[in-house]
Amino acid sequence: MRFIKIFFLVITAIGIRSAFTQEALFNAGDIKSPEINADKSVTFRFFAPKADSVFLTGDFLPTIKQNTRFGLIDVPKPVLLNKDDKGLWSVTTSALDPELYSYSFLVDGVRNTDPNNPFLIRDVASVTNVFIVSGQHADLYLVKDVPHGSVSRRWYDSPGLGIDRRITIYTPPGYENGQSKLPVLYLLHGAGGDEEAWIALGRTAQIMDNLIAQGKAKPMIVVMPNGNISQDAAPGEGNTGFYKPQFMVPRTMDGTYEGSFMDIVHFVDKNYRTIPKKESRAIAGLSMGGFHSMHISRYYPKTFDYVGLFSAAIMPREDATKKVYSNIDATLKTQKENGLKLYWIGIGKTDFLYKANEDFRKKLDSIGLKYEYRESEGGHIWRNWRVYLSEFAPKLF
Repeated sequence: MRFIKIFFLVITAIGIRSAFTQEALFNAGDIKSPEINADKSVTFRFFAPKADSVFLTGDFLPTIKQNTRFGLIDVPKPVLLNKDDKGLWSVTTSALDPELYSYSFLVDGVRNTDPNNPFLIRDVASVTNVFIVSGQHADLYLVKDVPHGSVSRRWYDSPGLGIDRRITIYTPPGYENGQSKLPVLYLLHGAGGDEEAWIALGRTAQIMDNLIAQGKAKPMIVVMPNGNISQDAAPGEGNTGFYKPQFMVPRTMDGTYEGSFMDIVHFVDKNYRTIPKKESRAIAGLSMGGFHSMHISRYYPKTFDYVGLFSAAIMPREDATKKVYSNIDATLKTQKENGLKLYWIGIGKTDFLYKANEDFRKKLDSIGLKYEYRESEGGHIWRNWRVYLSEFAPKLF
């Protein structure tokens, strides 16, 4: 008798779940969200008949100031959606400029992704939906009908760290069937990122495919390492399994990564058809990756002819004592004397690292190290870093 009761309860639970699934399917299955309208405005919809409030938050909305450990930063101001008599909430934005945007919903104060949009990106531990408003520079982020390169995830041995580590590598169209040797761009992520960041958030493969197809950038290999030395790979991809990503992992900026960076260069030169010369290597990165790029390039002054600092953190922490951080001014002078084809700096006007970059430019001025400077609108955001890559890559090699 007890078995019959349990069986009945299980069947009832399955039936209830099925009913909810069917309600979602038939009441909300034909919902289109986001819908990019002809005038470039965008309509968002969310089916939640029992919700008291549904707000939209996204990087296309007007911002408000919020206090963080980095000081005051701009954050989107959520917008309330309107609810119809069937429980469908909706709102339409004003016309948006061409760009890749991210967004999510706040349903009764709880963050939700859009169930009608399967396109998601992880940034540190946050997962948001994305969409692209086409036109201008945003067309570089689209998959076009052009020859495509390949993206592979490789594992390399790092003697300097004593472990095997995962790395992402883009090779340009035709590489597999070609014979020619190619230059290499080492492209580094920021704090909280990993070897997936530039491919997913940065749209590196799409940008490179389109720039090469347009004849604006030379075919090149793009190497995207993991800059967190306590990880062998991105969360969920390594031997520590699934865990919540952190913004700053231990020892991330203590000099060990910079000191062992030649392990990566040696792996790439050994396993790919590269031109293993200074004039055929570039290094660039965003935020923490810009910090790494600055210090790696001066610590190995005969290795890279092109350096790109995208919203870069600059000076090491006071407790950082590794050899790589010693004699910064002297090693910058050595880097200058060895010759550079390009030293490129980009920063947003409201970036919390703006002052640090301004001070660093004064230091470069004082030693006579020439650089190109790009100042953009906005702050510490991927919207700037994708543009910086789109402008930096055509200047290489």
